[in-house]
Amino acid sequence: MSFTSDKRFNDFQHFPRGLRRSGQFTVAEADMLELCGQAMLELYQNKRVPSDDVEKAFLDRVAAGEPAGNPHAKVWFKYLKVIGPRRVHRLCTSGGNVSDEASFDTADESLD
Repeated sequence: MSFTSDKRFNDFQHFPRGLRRSGQFTVAEADMLELCGQAMLELYQNKRVPSDDVEKAFLDRVAAGEPAGNPHAKVWFKYLKVIGPRRVHRLCTSGGNVSDEASFDTADESLD
């Protein structure tokens, strides 16, 4: 049997209310992570040897960096993306050096 583990997977550090209540995963994805996530984590960290072809395919997809048709790899990549660092996009400038040619004072004088 693929992805068997004695304990359920929970990441209370990133999801204090649980995977289901986080709003990041569908019910099916949360179920897959809870049931298979511990085995996926051990495979991902090389703490476990793949026991069958399904687990080997998961490791191949993870090594390739693309989930491409593997539902376990797809859920795992989504989990890694959600817990990864947040990217912040700012729409402001630093207000650095302004050239003399773009001065607003000279623009007002030329209008007179």
